[in-house]
Amino acid sequence: MKLFTKYNRVNVSATIFTFVLGSIAFYFVLDYVLSRQLKETLRSEQFEIVHYVEEHHALPEIQNTRHQWITVEKSIEKLDKPQFKNIGYYNERDKENQSAKQLLFNIEVAGQNYLITVNKSEAETEELLKLIILVTIGMIALMLLFNYFINRRLINKLWQPFYKTIDDIKQYQVSDKQPMRLSNERIDELNLLNDSLNKMTQSIYREYAALKSFTENASHEMQTPLAVIRSKIDLLLQQSELNEQSLQQILSIEDAAKRLSKLHQSLLLLTKIENKQFVLNEQVDLKEIILEKIKEREELIDSKQLKIETFCKATTIYFYHHLAEILFNNLLNNAIKYTPQNGIINIELNEEFICFKNDAFNESLDTNKIFQRFYKPNDSRDGTGLGLAIIKEICNLAGFEISYSFKDHQHIFLIKIKTIE
Repeated sequence: MKLFTKYNRVNVSATIFTFVLGSIAFYFVLDYVLSRQLKETLRSEQFEIVHYVEEHHALPEIQNTRHQWITVEKSIEKLDKPQFKNIGYYNERDKENQSAKQLLFNIEVAGQNYLITVNKSEAETEELLKLIILVTIGMIALMLLFNYFINRRLINKLWQPFYKTIDDIKQYQVSDKQPMRLSNERIDELNLLNDSLNKMTQSIYREYAALKSFTENASHEMQTPLAVIRSKIDLLLQQSELNEQSLQQILSIEDAAKRLSKLHQSLLLLTKIENKQFVLNEQVDLKEIILEKIKEREELIDSKQLKIETFCKATTIYFYHHLAEILFNNLLNNAIKYTPQNGIINIELNEEFICFKNDAFNESLDTNKIFQRFYKPNDSRDGTGLGLAIIKEICNLAGFEISYSFKDHQHIFLIKIKTIE
């Protein structure tokens, strides 16, 4: 969920809750005020009647209206004080039941006690209350609507520099050969974030540059001693006076030197791929390379009596020719190496994917570790453990998706590719 969406939900919910509580409180306060005003109106009528009686010693002429009427009755009982009552009555004109506020008080005229009842309909008050409530609800709805759109626009404008920072972070690559430089903003918090990110990426870039320099220098320096070791081994092997034990030891040294040289070349290749030193701008015919690599390994395939089944369509992609050769070298070597005697290797190529299937010695490989560097199956001692890691890095560089699965006692490597349209 986006921060803006979450903020809007909380803000709108809190605003609606506040307005609802406020509206309920406003309703009761307004009802109290209007009820009090109605009582004041009834008291005013009482005051006028009392004042008239005091001046004229007679009851005033009663004039009733639609919403107010007065009754006068002779009464023996005297009220201690004026009383207010709420009554209901049937309005003949409106044909409905309505409520009214009633004031009862006593007055004495010429020695006769009278009970005066002043009635005031609450219809006007209720209509006024309904009108005010409707206007209030309308204003609340309008305020909520304006608040939503204003917040939406304001938040989007305020967060625009933040999203710009996120986009810059997404586009930044350590291999860009320079640290990330985020711009200064007018908001202090965003400036603090950008400054922190700038310092962090500068530190990362320095460490990356130092590691890259070390790797390149180490790779370069390792080539010379390896070449010297192999040349000295060749000289020793040419000597005729070597006994069997010495010969075996020298051959073991030569084998270790070859493995070290192969490891060095693989690590150097991985470093170049990670540093994006290969530009994928060549049109490469994948079918041609696959058939070529199979032909190069005919003797090894025949020696294990393997059967190669190919279902390859002419497929051309933008790639780097040498990387394509390495990719299929490693895939084919891996398939040949881990296919038992008289086994079958199935290779399929089309415009959507590359698929290598081979019969398996044992069970599935560890899917969590298979593309990790130096991973080797339990029954494997040969190799550097970098072949599949190199395949994975080549696919990442090209934007391919590679996956491994185990089905029907076969190892399956599937690569989804992007062809030239």
